Amino acid sequence: MAAYYTLHIAGLTRELKICPISEKLDIAAFILFSDVELTEACARELAKRVPECDYILTAESKGIPLAYEMSRQSGVKYILARKSAKLYMYNPIGIDVKSITTARLQTLYLDQHDLEYLHGKRVLVVDDVISTGESLNALEELVRKAGGTIAGRAAVLAEGDAAQRDDILFLAPLPIFTKE
Repeated sequence: MAAYYTLHIAGLTRELKICPISEKLDIAAFILFSDVELTEACARELAKRVPECDYILTAESKGIPLAYEMSRQSGVKYILARKSAKLYMYNPIGIDVKSITTARLQTLYLDQHDLEYLHGKRVLVVDDVISTGESLNALEELVRKAGGTIAGRAAVLAEGDAAQRDDILFLAPLPIFTKE
């Protein structure tokens, strides 16, 4: 198997390193951190496709560059669900999530102020890659707890079976690599 997967997206080409996540499964590592050109291009392309919203919501940490850039380009404020409750957070609520790229169960948190922002608002949930959809589900549950509505779901890439979903907007599919 090749050590890299060639991705063509938003008018750019990137070589993604193939990384094992189990004895039988490898994934191509897609990382927006430090790739400003790619982040800007993907945010611009996604922004053309997403529905109107009042807020953008993402999970810490790989979705941050995308949400920030979409916010910067559109003027729509973004909110970040944190992976730990911080001392400065007021009355945080958390939702458990099991991600394909993380070995253990995590919890995503929003504080009371962010929940109040989302109340009665249309929220666009974004992430870099949607695979199993577990992070997406946790973010949606936070929006529901806040009393907001989901305006849409968007990602740069839909990995594996997620590319067959018709409820998410994405720029390109990303294969998963099974080992025999």
